[in-house]
Amino acid sequence: MTRFFLPEGYRLLTPENRAVCASPERLRLAAERQTVLEGTALLCDAAHDLTVSLGGGRLGIIPRTEAALGIAEGTTRDIAILTRVGRPVSFVIDGIPEDPGGPLRLSRRKAQRMALDRLLTEARPGMVLPASVTHLEPFGAFVDIGCGVVSMVGIENISVSRIAHPAQRFSVGQRIYVVVQDLDPARERILLTHKELLGTWLENVQSLQPGMTVPGIVRGIKDYGVFVELAPNLSGLAEPKEGLAEGDRVSVFLKAILPERMKIKLLVIDKLPPAPPGPLPYFITGGRLSWWRYAPEGCMKTALESVFLE
Repeated sequence: MTRFFLPEGYRLLTPENRAVCASPERLRLAAERQTVLEGTALLCDAAHDLTVSLGGGRLGIIPRTEAALGIAEGTTRDIAILTRVGRPVSFVIDGIPEDPGGPLRLSRRKAQRMALDRLLTEARPGMVLPASVTHLEPFGAFVDIGCGVVSMVGIENISVSRIAHPAQRFSVGQRIYVVVQDLDPARERILLTHKELLGTWLENVQSLQPGMTVPGIVRGIKDYGVFVELAPNLSGLAEPKEGLAEGDRVSVFLKAILPERMKIKLLVIDKLPPAPPGPLPYFITGGRLSWWRYAPEGCMKTALESVFLE
């Protein structure tokens, strides 16, 4: 199975990374082999060069034009460099000084180029990749899919249950999984989706039974009822109730579960105090998908379906 480059931060504290960074001999070998390593960006100077700690007092310098893909060409803004301060950065070693105590010359750009080339040539639609959330916008979540190479998951592809903003599902720095939806080598873009990893309707409902009372989050209010999210890929409809607002956490009584109609009938019992979201309930964290359908077999409703083509 193809092994892709990991998002920044995944490698930093591994025994392998620490061992290489602590050994002058291993650093020289890593430079020859162009092995991707990680360190922590300590500061960005006035010229926008990054000083990086490799651990054990050893430092490296990433010149501005080597700090990210597109900096030299002007297609990437320098904010991509400034925001790395205090965070892990991936790099390959570009040069080792004659002075044993001098800083190494490093290149994050080359590590990103290697990661992106591998993805564009060897990734396939449906492949599941580890990712790390870098920032959130109303229209989607930007994620690192290898050495700081960033792609986006559109808000419509984050989960089946609709959300008003990606911050309702993700937080910056969170480690998640994504699915390659499609590839555009000409524009060097990798399109991503996420909802398929959070389970089908039947997978999400299997732990629930009529008569249970469970927590949920209000995601929509209509004249005819209140939509309550029970899981990122599962919602039900409760009877109308005054005093509720979108985003409220509530307890709900499960009146009925109807697989043939893909419906869950609920009754709101009470408002609950706010609570931080729990870990995402992934049903898939590896391998490759070819086809995914949200609805149960025999369901009368048209439901989401994803087909991952070569």
